[in-house]
Amino acid sequence: MKKPAAVILAAGKGTRMKDNLPKVLHEVAGRTMVNQVVSTAKTVGVDQILLVVGNGSKKVQEVMGPNYDYVLQEPQLGTGHAVMTALPALSADTQAVLVLSGDAPLLSSETLQKLLDQFEQDKASCTMLTAVLPKPGSYGRVIRDNSGQVMRIKELKDANEKERLVQEINTGTYCFRKEDLTAALAHINRDNAQAEYYLTDTIAWMVAQGKLVSTYTVSDWQEILGVNDLVQLATANRILHLRKNNQLMLSGVNILDPDHTYIDWDVKVGKDTIIEPNTFLRRNTSIGSNCYIGPDSDIKDSIVGDGCTIFKAVIVESSMGSGCNIGPFAYLRPGTVLADNVKVGDFVEIKKSQIGCGSKIPHLSYMGDSILGQGVNIGCGTITCNYDGFSKHQTIIGDEVFVGSNSNLVAPVEIQARSVIAAGSTITHMVPADSMAVARSRQVNMDGRAAKRREILLALKKQREENVQDSPEK
Repeated sequence: MKKPAAVILAAGKGTRMKDNLPKVLHEVAGRTMVNQVVSTAKTVGVDQILLVVGNGSKKVQEVMGPNYDYVLQEPQLGTGHAVMTALPALSADTQAVLVLSGDAPLLSSETLQKLLDQFEQDKASCTMLTAVLPKPGSYGRVIRDNSGQVMRIKELKDANEKERLVQEINTGTYCFRKEDLTAALAHINRDNAQAEYYLTDTIAWMVAQGKLVSTYTVSDWQEILGVNDLVQLATANRILHLRKNNQLMLSGVNILDPDHTYIDWDVKVGKDTIIEPNTFLRRNTSIGSNCYIGPDSDIKDSIVGDGCTIFKAVIVESSMGSGCNIGPFAYLRPGTVLADNVKVGDFVEIKKSQIGCGSKIPHLSYMGDSILGQGVNIGCGTITCNYDGFSKHQTIIGDEVFVGSNSNLVAPVEIQARSVIAAGSTITHMVPADSMAVARSRQVNMDGRAAKRREILLALKKQREENVQDSPEK
């Protein structure tokens, strides 16, 4: 059979989230919920992805981009109405339709593939993903006959007391044969407690027509959890982060405390890397092998080479080669590129700069809009003065330059190779290669000046105290 199309329901208002962001755009493990669902659908080889949007439709389309098909559900009259809206936009040669919820990001690729396999094996009109829950809550119940065949789905608000006791629930994930889905949708109505078109009503119609409706029951019921409020969002984040951590540990990454390590779904980590607790690896970060990361490090959209040590550092949109040593309390801002074996120590901030192989910026320094060559040593308290109040300017430091402590390099400026900057200098002009630059006032010692200063200060203090004693009480 031809690859199925995927219809992803992403039109809900999400009023229980208590904010203005469309519900499906809330993030779980570094992806929006709807993007997580889309990514799962892609892994099973769908032919077309169609997003049904409604609330915040422009924002959803802006975030997801132009590579998908969109249909607007307006007004929003239930899940059945959402799929009715989507049907005309499906490719004419579509034979099977996956229906997925954009606010159910925990569904795994393995489970979705097994649902499709079951659909193919049974040659069913519909195969539903179900789960057995000890406390089914508000989920629709799967009602079967005495032989175990599915008869219908009963939503909680429409179920009687006996039906509410059923523990097998409908997860909202289906694979339909398109022609049977089209026929069934033409026969459902809004005669129910919520006055909506229930997609679940298609099941009873198909059964009544003698069509086969089969099920695949998920083994881990956590996969079917939806997100309707911020409490459930936190639960989904926790589950996905732990799932990611387990995958990494099984591949050879040593995560010392997986319950308190937060690694997003798209992060890559090489084997034999050790990750300490309270570390955040976000978005598209890539960590090499044999690294030591954390504790308390936060790395986003960055590339870390093999054998690096990162300790209590914040790194954003930066990259480094192998053998780098970062932290503690270092901050690498966007555009920072470190070559191999670079040292960036405590309380160092680097922004939009290239640091050459083996260079060292050990502590209490700022390098902004800079190019440093190989083997450079930056003394404590050195800063590049890259901003003049209107524009940013570049500092270029050649190979094997030594910059003394507490120096100011006023950009634009070039320090050529193997030169030395004396401690405490403010450099405003080019320094030639192999030279020493001293840019500070000559020291002057004034004999007896300190004693005279103390004498004056003590006299002023005594005078103030006498004035206070002589002042009338208020």
